[in-house]
Amino acid sequence: MQYRCRLGTPSGEVIESVYVADSEASLRHELEEKGLYVLSISRRGLLPLSVAGLPHRRRIPQREFLVFNQELATLLKAGMPLVQSLQILRQRAANPLFKTVLDDVHDRVRSGVALSEAFGAQNDLFPGVYIASLLAGEKAGNLEPMIRRYVTYAKVIGDVKRKTLSALVYPAVLLAMSFIVVTIIVVKVVPEFAEFYKSFGATLPPITRMIVQVSGFISDFFSLLILIAIAIGAGLWTWVQRPERKAWLDRLVLAIPLLGSTARKLATSQLARTLATLLSGGIPLVNALDVAARSIGNRYLAQELATVGQRVREGESPSAAIAARGVFPDVAIKMVEVGEATGALPDMLNAVADFYDEEIETTLGRFVTLVEPILLAVMGLVIASLLLALYMPLFQLSSVLGG
Repeated sequence: MQYRCRLGTPSGEVIESVYVADSEASLRHELEEKGLYVLSISRRGLLPLSVAGLPHRRRIPQREFLVFNQELATLLKAGMPLVQSLQILRQRAANPLFKTVLDDVHDRVRSGVALSEAFGAQNDLFPGVYIASLLAGEKAGNLEPMIRRYVTYAKVIGDVKRKTLSALVYPAVLLAMSFIVVTIIVVKVVPEFAEFYKSFGATLPPITRMIVQVSGFISDFFSLLILIAIAIGAGLWTWVQRPERKAWLDRLVLAIPLLGSTARKLATSQLARTLATLLSGGIPLVNALDVAARSIGNRYLAQELATVGQRVREGESPSAAIAARGVFPDVAIKMVEVGEATGALPDMLNAVADFYDEEIETTLGRFVTLVEPILLAVMGLVIASLLLALYMPLFQLSSVLGG
């Protein structure tokens, strides 16, 4: 049977490869005899038992996952054994998928598998930062503090994402409402006015004729236009699913004014906080860069960070490797240089993350303050122009009849 293994070397490297063995236990024993650290083992081509038969894209609620980790840290601090702690917590899991996962994790840990390996075998249901934090805590003998550090990290990252999405909700609602109102006017109201004016045989102004023609076209082919829009959307969605196209799209986002700078700051903040959390737990820098590259949402920046990790592995300093890519802000690079010089890199990385979190909040506040009145003005102007174009012939007709 073939097994896909993720291994740690004595020099601190993380490697992935496929091995052939009679059983998982024999392969684990063979790898450990070679001095390798087994991070995860899974049957190649098969889903882990913990999620067999469940949809691959289902996710565990973030809130329930964080509550689980808070309770696990509390039980460990109180001196309760890990297996017993997992036994208690798995019975309290409300989400069916999470309960199935915890049952499998409990069984693996009870049979002698490390907690980090048990979670790492769950078909990528859990972030790499979490697995790396558990591994660091196990190696250093301080699992409970590392779990708490991860919970703090996840809460801060989640708060930043929620604030970003909340700031964009109101403009999105305004755009959606304006689109719906304009669609109703064009599809329902304009045809009624067109029939009314047609009964009088009046000559319509150019702008009114244009709106009537557009309305007629949309009304006649409304279903076809909807199908075309759905097909285009599905085609674009399929097209961007390839990793290289996702990276290209993320790079394009970074070039958009205002949105690109905010996305870059958000990615830099997430990167800095991830590295700070891993380095504080004792994870080597090269491994931390590897985990952080898989944790960043922007795939283009993730590719650039993977290149940074390779150059650091070859002996280059982190600040020089990051500066050479030219994709991260200069302020972050300078602060990383200071952290390297003073030996306080995790503290400086946390400072970078805090700095950009404040920058993002300030930028989004200004954006919402500026965009709200602009959207309202544009929406009012468009609707007023449509209504004026519709009523203009009526005013002319009234003057003719009155004369």
